[in-house]
Order: sequence, then structure tokens, then C-alpha cells
Amino acid sequence: MKIIQYFALLLSVFLSSATWGQENFNLLELYKDLHSNPELSYKEEKTSKKLALLLNELGYDVTEGIGGYGVVAHLENGTGKTILIRADMDGLPVQEKTGASYASTRKSTNQVGQEVFTMHACGHDIHMTVLMGTARYMVENKDKWQGNLVLVLQPAEEVSGGARNMIKDGLFKKWPRPDYNLALHVSADIQAGKIGYLPGWAMANVDSVDIVVKGLGGHGAYPHKTKDPIVLAAQIINSLQTIISREIGPTQPAVLTVGSIHGGTKHNIIPNEVRLQLTLRSYTDEVRNKTITSIKRITRGLAVSAGMPAELYPEVILKDEYTPAVFNNPDLVKKLQSSFERSLGPENIFKTSPVMGGEDFGMFGRDEPIIPTALFWLGAVNKGVYDRSKKDNIALPSLHSDLFLPDPEPAIETGITAMSQAAIDLFGEDL
Repeated sequence: MKIIQYFALLLSVFLSSATWGQENFNLLELYKDLHSNPELSYKEEKTSKKLALLLNELGYDVTEGIGGYGVVAHLENGTGKTILIRADMDGLPVQEKTGASYASTRKSTNQVGQEVFTMHACGHDIHMTVLMGTARYMVENKDKWQGNLVLVLQPAEEVSGGARNMIKDGLFKKWPRPDYNLALHVSADIQAGKIGYLPGWAMANVDSVDIVVKGLGGHGAYPHKTKDPIVLAAQIINSLQTIISREIGPTQPAVLTVGSIHGGTKHNIIPNEVRLQLTLRSYTDEVRNKTITSIKRITRGLAVSAGMPAELYPEVILKDEYTPAVFNNPDLVKKLQSSFERSLGPENIFKTSPVMGGEDFGMFGRDEPIIPTALFWLGAVNKGVYDRSKKDNIALPSLHSDLFLPDPEPAIETGITAMSQAAIDLFGEDL
């Protein structure tokens, strides 16, 4: 029987079976449960407990509380390579409007004490379900591989803290150091049942920057007696755009977006302060560092030209939310491509383009000595919806949209097929 036919038969049993391990559930029901009960970053307590229990019942050596609510599940099966597979767990503060029967209606308290609706608008529910299906398959097929399998359920991906915290908490020291790191991410642009791969830079560096623009406030009728931070902020916003257009090489991807500006309280009052919030995107450390340095130079220079005293120079604050770019090891991606072609068929995989979104899985590939790391895209769009969007030129809901809803069965089946076979093929390199 061909690999593709075998996986299809096996996964149909996984998705429809009333029992899985010692618990009464199936993968599709697990997905719907996860989708209906999202938890925000740093608050994934119930999600991690639920999945840790299931992994323990499958026979994994499970450790909870790594880097917060992170879970590490280790399965030793003879001697061989170590493969790490990672899925993220956190949801987003978004009110779901998909209309699905299992749509989330949950509210949670965010990090600043506000009650917000919560949704898996980035597909982490699919990621977790695929990891659990892969976990089951690897246990049931231990005769096909040898080595150490390390499964990671990571918290706080959306705020770019979970990967860093798990590494600091000994992820690569307390367990066998991986020979390869693998992850997948659902795509809101790819049809369910298909896989996208990309060697090299795949996702961007992401930085959050706050700029506090200071001034000397006063009456709006007497601006000459003030130092207006609103005018200065406007000049800063315009000047910052020249960093990308005039300081970064035109072949180097980079984005600088001012996403928030707050200042003032009334029509006729010039305030003492304006606050800006920026997001920066890049691939290389050189471009990232150049952008940050230029922001500091421009803001200070404009303050000097406005006659601000030194104590009122703008304050540039680089937030502790840095997400490094995801670099897909080209040799590893070549191996994955070959594996995907065997398990899914060459017609169902294709090369994608880099995106400027961020993913803190990139940190897994930065820890020294460098571990070959790769993330691939898992199609999640219903075929009928995808075909209509192409035919009628209709935009599809993006990741983080309140309307984003994966087509779960083909997405989960494809994800488990691709990830399981990739792991087995990588384990088998030296056999």
C-alpha cells in the first residue's frame, strides 16, 4: 500500500474513533474543544493540563511548567537522532464572528486587567491537534523509527515570550539536544490538504517600539509660548518613513509602521506629551539594528531642531517583545520537501514566499550551537471557499481575523501526515 493511502486510512480512524488512548475523544472533537476554549498568553493553564494528561496516557515522559505553562513530552525509542516538534497554545483577544457551532464565546482577563473576548484566530488549536495526532502515530509506529522524540507545547507565542522562557528554563539542557527542530503554522491563503515550504528567511524579525515625545504644554491660543509635542510627533512620523525608503537597501525587506498615536485631552490645550507605538519588521540583524539606530537619531535630531532642551528629548523604548526571524535551514527544508512529496504527493506541496509576520519559533533556531530548524505552512482554507475566492477575486479572512476558521479535517489529516512522516524520515537518516 502506498504511503499516502496508508496514512489516509490510518487518519480516518484517528479522526472518527470514539476512543483515543484511555480517554473518550477523537481528534476532531479535541480540536473543537480547544477552539471553543482558548486561553490568552501566559494563561494556558487548562489547555496545558489537558494535553499533558493525554500525552502522559500515551506513554510519554511529561514535564509541565516549563517557561510558564509550557509542556515537554519525551519519548525514548532506542538510540538515534533527537527530533523536536513544537506547537503553540495561546489564543488572541479577539471576539469570534465565524458563526461556527463550536465558536468561542469565552472571555478572559488580559495582562492589564481588562475583560476581553478570546479566540484561536491564529490556528494554534490546529497546531496542538496536529501535535497530538503526531504523538499518537509515533507511539503506534515505534517499529518505524529509533531515537528521541521531544514534543513541545509552547505558551505565549503571540506576545513573543514563550519560546524565550522555555529555552531559559532548560529546554535544550534538561532533555536531549535536538538534531532538528520542526514546527508548522496554518495558512489563511493555502487550500486545506496542501503544504507550503520555503528555504531561508521565512518570517520576520519583529520589534515593538514606544516613543515618548515630550514638550512644554500650554494654551492652544498661545502656541509660541509652548513646545508643541504634537507637531514634533507629526514630524517624527513623516521622517521615520525615510528610514525604509532612503536608508535601507531596496532589496532588503523592512517595514516600519506607526500603529498608535496618543496625545492631548482638549481642543485648546497643547499637551506635555505624545506617545507613539511602532512595529518594526526585517529579516537580517543588520537591517534590524540599522532601523532602531536610525529611529533614535531622527527623533533626537528633530527635537534639537525644535529647540527642545536636552531633558525633553524624545524617549525611544525598545520593548522586551523581540521576535527573531525564522530561518529555515535549506538542507533541512530539502529533506522535508522530499518527505512531503512521498507522503502527500508532489501536487500537494509547493514553494511559498517569505512573509513579514513574526513567529517566536525562530528563537529555537538561534540557540548556540545552532540547531537546524524549519517551519512549514499548513493549508487551512476550505477548498470550495478557496476556489470561489480565486474565481471571484474575493479576499480571504487573514490570520488574526475574527472571521478566520480553518477547515479542520483535511488540515489536521494533512498536518499529521506531513509531520509524522517527516519525523520518521529524519530519524531514519542514519539507519
